[in-house]
Amino acid sequence: MTDHTTSADAFLSTDGDRLVDATGARVILRGFGLGGWMNMENFITGYPATESLQRKALRRVLGEEGYRRFFDRFLTAFFGDEDARYLASLGLNSLRIPFNYRHFEDDDRPFELKEEGFRLLDRAVDACARHGIYTILDLHALPGAQNQHWHSDNPTHWAHFWTHRHFQDRVVHLWEALADRYKDNPWVAGYNPVNEPADVTGEVIGPFYRRIEAAIRAVDPRHLLFLDGNRYSTQFDMLGDPLPGTVYTAHDYALPGFVDGGPYPGTSRGQYVDRAVVERTFLARTEYMRRTGTPIWIGEFGPVYTGDPARDAQRLALLEDQLALYREHGASWALWTYKDIGLQGLVHAAPDSAYIRRIAPVLEKKARLGVDSWGSVDTGVRHIMDPIERLFEEEFPDYHPFPWGSRRWLHGIVRHVLLAEPMVGDFAACFEGVDPDTAEALASCFALNACTRREPLADLLARYAGPRR
Repeated sequence: MTDHTTSADAFLSTDGDRLVDATGARVILRGFGLGGWMNMENFITGYPATESLQRKALRRVLGEEGYRRFFDRFLTAFFGDEDARYLASLGLNSLRIPFNYRHFEDDDRPFELKEEGFRLLDRAVDACARHGIYTILDLHALPGAQNQHWHSDNPTHWAHFWTHRHFQDRVVHLWEALADRYKDNPWVAGYNPVNEPADVTGEVIGPFYRRIEAAIRAVDPRHLLFLDGNRYSTQFDMLGDPLPGTVYTAHDYALPGFVDGGPYPGTSRGQYVDRAVVERTFLARTEYMRRTGTPIWIGEFGPVYTGDPARDAQRLALLEDQLALYREHGASWALWTYKDIGLQGLVHAAPDSAYIRRIAPVLEKKARLGVDSWGSVDTGVRHIMDPIERLFEEEFPDYHPFPWGSRRWLHGIVRHVLLAEPMVGDFAACFEGVDPDTAEALASCFALNACTRREPLADLLARYAGPRR
């Protein structure tokens, strides 16, 4: 196998609305996001609520040795050289790597960076480089939380990052260190400093982006920046003129691809969606890039799968329409997500694995109570939500909280916080009596050779991976 890690020609830059390598050849990034690894999410690996609450509960029930061995093995098993090799075999050439700031810094020791976080990230970057895969470094969970939801490891519904200068200073400091570490690595495509920002006022994000761009450029003037739009990477009008060497990234989830989505083509959440609607949505979300003549990168998109062959065939048809649109418009993309427990991943823990069997009671309870925001529905809690929704319609008819209005705000608080937090104890109870050897074996269920591959999805992606450059 060719060792790509020293290939200076791989360095990417912008040339108008294109990405090019150091030889001037066009590069279109096509790949995955690595959700659930250095930034864990509840629907990806099965726990309720947030990563920090899960970790605290598992430390209590497994003890220090069991906790350490479980997560050491999990972080090794979830992504390694064999995973990078598999992605490359499909013709994919990029991987977005989300990470939680807690791998690099503790809240009780701010600004003191931990080497073990960098070493862990190095391992994935190097594995991808060995197989000719670019990596995009994505800070997915920021101190204070940059958005209102679980995937920023936020236990509340408030995004305090935008109102506390202290949190912003810590993020700038971390990115200065990351830029210094990777400034000479050509297989790092660039830096994605803030995943899905949700600045309620829209007044802080633009100045902060300019601040962090200047800080990174002072250390590393060469690598690309990948900047998400506000309101979960869907709005760009408050960002001003584009920054140099920057790729603006839209997230392009489609209504029929959600867990409560309808048929495709057909009606989802009261809206008829066909290919023409999918294209209009894409064009609206990328209007800023096309107007400013900058490259398009769809940083997240993709449907969830139901297990019903007919419905899943429609989900794949939706995905194919999106991939065809991105090809027509020369857009780069990163599909969400590579590996999980079966909802969305290209590969997933086997349904009969020891890990899935152990947490099965919690998975059933989460589904019954609609606890996960991503991958569950409210059918089992309508008797709770109906009167609350009616109350708000009657008493607060003009209340439309950021980012998605009162109904989703209510569900976020009731289902995804109020009901989710106590269920972390149920998850911990699944691991009662587990010794360190067993804990390590459970984490091994996420190794590629133990996982199930979603072959129809793999076949589809291989058709759209296209030329590697």
